[in-house]
Amino acid sequence: MDEIMELTNIRELLDTKQYTRLRQKLAEMNEADIASALEELEEKEQLKAFRILPKDMAADVFSYMDVEVQQYIITSLSEKDAGVIIDNLMADDATDLLEEMPANMVKRLLAAASPETRRDINNLLRYPEDSAGSIMTVEYVDLKESLTVEQAIERIRNIGVDSETINICYVLDSRRKLIGTVALRYLLLSQPDEVIGEIMHENVISINTMMDQEEVARQFKKYDFTSMPVVDGENRLVGIITVDDIVDIMEQEATEDIEKMAAIVPTDKPYMRTGVFETWKKRIPWLLLLMISATFTGRIIASFENALSVYVVLTAFIPMLMDTGGNAGGQASVTIIRGLSLDEIEFSDVFKVVWKEIRVAAVCGITLAVANFAKLMLLDKVGLQVSLVVCLTLVAVVIIAKFVGCTLPMLAKKLGFDPAVMASPFITTIVDAISLLIYFGIATELLHI
Repeated sequence: MDEIMELTNIRELLDTKQYTRLRQKLAEMNEADIASALEELEEKEQLKAFRILPKDMAADVFSYMDVEVQQYIITSLSEKDAGVIIDNLMADDATDLLEEMPANMVKRLLAAASPETRRDINNLLRYPEDSAGSIMTVEYVDLKESLTVEQAIERIRNIGVDSETINICYVLDSRRKLIGTVALRYLLLSQPDEVIGEIMHENVISINTMMDQEEVARQFKKYDFTSMPVVDGENRLVGIITVDDIVDIMEQEATEDIEKMAAIVPTDKPYMRTGVFETWKKRIPWLLLLMISATFTGRIIASFENALSVYVVLTAFIPMLMDTGGNAGGQASVTIIRGLSLDEIEFSDVFKVVWKEIRVAAVCGITLAVANFAKLMLLDKVGLQVSLVVCLTLVAVVIIAKFVGCTLPMLAKKLGFDPAVMASPFITTIVDAISLLIYFGIATELLHI
């Protein structure tokens, strides 16, 4: 409710051209709240309100906006104003923005930025996408081991304002190799004449520039850090990654996995900003593949036409068996994929996983079969033999589905593929075909057709 009121007030002040009052109001708001409010405005209103922002707030507000809004605003500003924004953004935020923009616009914005900013951005752009080097920031506080505490605090005062964080300072030797860390609180509690090399923490946990961002997130979770240093192959400090970047990565990776599990090609754009044609392109490849693969189930049914003509009632239970198998396989696959992504499960655990899932499947299958048998006999009145065929198939299908659902993601990861690709849609197609084969096989034996 407060956000709606804030947005309404901003719109009223813009409409009535009370720009001085609007500037005062924006100056009293949190930068993240301003960004959220501006994103709800029309494009022309967004630009007008952004220009009214106090200069010392503009870059901070800009960093909280969606990429599409950032692109619109930065391309609408003069080269001088755009250069100021780029210079005042953290290097990793500026790099994220430029990666999404056309090459000619990137060239223009880099030309308007300061030489130091250009150097930092170009360094980040050379790292592979989704690597630690591509998401790190180069704004950090580094200290020499020979400095005293007093000198270190003075250095923090001088460069800390432009740093991503000053809670942890990084100690380097003469060749810029990372040899230790020291927390700001220890500096404040230490004597002014103590030497950094004597009070620093030497057991430093760092990240290599080429580490995948998903693994970086796992390192943060494992060690419960708010920031981690990033080093090159020679252990030289080149940047840091902070926990706010990790939150974005976790959201991005989770979204990507969900999209893959739903048989959608992943996209970075929000749903409401993705066009119909672009959405079609992301969805149609998997739909075509699954449609073609589903023709196998049609062939299986066609091959048992004679059996179905004798016992037409068998046709009524095909959807239930296929759906149950797909659901059972989906449950197992999602659980295993989640365990793989959190490093709770390794490929070496495959036999333990299979043994557990088979026992779970047996209990689930028997429970479903008993409930279904009662329904078939009491309500549907289809006869004992048909009921046995359906219920035995149900138990077998659940066991097979959970076996397939737990092993395919683990096999995919072992072979270097994304386990999420082996989730519900793909597994459902496989299980559907197996379910029909089992169903008609049992029916042939018990009903002698």
